[in-house]
Amino acid sequence: MTLEQNPFIALLLITALALIVPVIATRLRRIAIPIVVGEILAGIIIGRSGFDLVENSPTLAFLAEFGFAYLMFLSGLEVDFDLLFSSGKSSETRWQTPLPLALLLLAGTIGLAVLVALGLTRIVDVQSPLLLGLMLSTTSLGIVVPVLKERDLLGSTYGQYLLIIASIADFVTLLLLTILIAIRSQGLTLDLLLIPVLLALFVIVARFTHRFSARNIIQRGLSELSTTTAQIRVRGAFALMVAWVVLADALGVELILGAFLAGAIAGLVSGRDDDNAQEKLDAIGYGFFIPIFFIMVGVEFNLSALFGSPEALLLVVLLLVGAYAVKIIPALLLRRVFSWRQTLGARFLLSSRLSLIIAAASIALNIGVITEAINAAVILLAIVSCTISPVLFNRFYPPEQEQRRAGIIIVGQDQLVEFIVGRLLPTDESITVICPDQSRIQAFQLLPVTIITGCTGIAEALIEAHAETARVLINLTTTADETIEVGSLSREVHGIPLVISRVSEVELIPRLQSLGIKVVQPVLATAMALEGALRYPTFFDLLVNHDQDNIDVSEVT
Repeated sequence: MTLEQNPFIALLLITALALIVPVIATRLRRIAIPIVVGEILAGIIIGRSGFDLVENSPTLAFLAEFGFAYLMFLSGLEVDFDLLFSSGKSSETRWQTPLPLALLLLAGTIGLAVLVALGLTRIVDVQSPLLLGLMLSTTSLGIVVPVLKERDLLGSTYGQYLLIIASIADFVTLLLLTILIAIRSQGLTLDLLLIPVLLALFVIVARFTHRFSARNIIQRGLSELSTTTAQIRVRGAFALMVAWVVLADALGVELILGAFLAGAIAGLVSGRDDDNAQEKLDAIGYGFFIPIFFIMVGVEFNLSALFGSPEALLLVVLLLVGAYAVKIIPALLLRRVFSWRQTLGARFLLSSRLSLIIAAASIALNIGVITEAINAAVILLAIVSCTISPVLFNRFYPPEQEQRRAGIIIVGQDQLVEFIVGRLLPTDESITVICPDQSRIQAFQLLPVTIITGCTGIAEALIEAHAETARVLINLTTTADETIEVGSLSREVHGIPLVISRVSEVELIPRLQSLGIKVVQPVLATAMALEGALRYPTFFDLLVNHDQDNIDVSEVT
């Protein structure tokens, strides 16, 4: 039986590669090839440029397209809108917050990209430098999201900044490309107004579903149906994605835009704390559909058409240099927020391009704006950039050496600080107390701890406490401004792996959790203690007996 007669044979080969590639990629630690890059290279080997074992049948084409739409859905699901519209740290200017910074970076990128495209018109036949400039301005969410996911950075502030920058770049350039191509192919028509219609529907549906789903009876019903074979949250996510893909197609808009907006709606409705549903959706996507998409990208790459044109080979080099330049130069603005190492990693990762630039090149070729040589060069640019950029990102942003961190920092000035210090002294780990209240310092002078008054400000106190090498920070400040400032500095500036914060104001919890901070609510802790005294009185008596110094708390795994 041939591949044409039974598409399951080709699917068997693809799923086998999807199983093998992660194993090989994790073994190649010196090269640090991301899994998505390995999947593309595997597709090239079995595709038309390699052994030609797989042809793009309608079944595989649909699965690949669905995988890409699902990837865009997960990308929208990952966006933290609280961070997107937050005002950031108190020390930040407006242009250091995520959304304005993303728009500023995109404006600089588009400007430089158009200049590069104008320069290329002297070498090759480019009828629309603006169109080529927009193509060079794209950033592949299909690469950024899996790489950040693989490095467990999506939940961090750094990962959210990169996700927002990439999302804005893809979203805005997709809109501009859609408008420009429509104008060049059809002229100015009323169909262009359908794009704002889709965005308006997104705002309306997002607000309505967010309010509707917040009702207790709805949440109770969803919880009951999520643990049975109904799996209502997963079914609802798929139904939402398909509905918006169909809506986008009906309005003449790219389906990836509809899928991304569907993911954003799902994220707003479910919130970022629904880890169970998120894990299920990730497992379905990254376990099956998304690997098919990346492998099929490699299968479809035509290497022979590229080498048949010397002009295209020269253009590849020029495009590659220009493509990295238009991303790297504006990305220097990230240094105002992150370290040099993080900035270098971001510059290279944001330079990756894949599906959007390939789709735009295909459309531009069909309407006669670019030649076959330019189209082939753009495809190779996408393959090279999406292969090299994640590798360079891993090189410039190596894994955090958390095992080298040591020491506990406690920030606060009430009696709870003294109690925690006394409990942590047997750990034999260095303890530093930042206490702004001079009258409380005497309580620590006889203990083997380092005391910092913090009179010059919390930022200077954390530097003096060597927060850049600390393993844990316990934040016991009482005011909202102090809580946010300590949390932001400890996570974003000093990168402390474990930050625990006492929080009384409920409205601060989403902001702190978006920073990766463990939140403890005194009211909730008291309620749990009372429940423990009611249900387990003997064990509770043991816990509250402070005279027994041999009582310890351990984690059982």
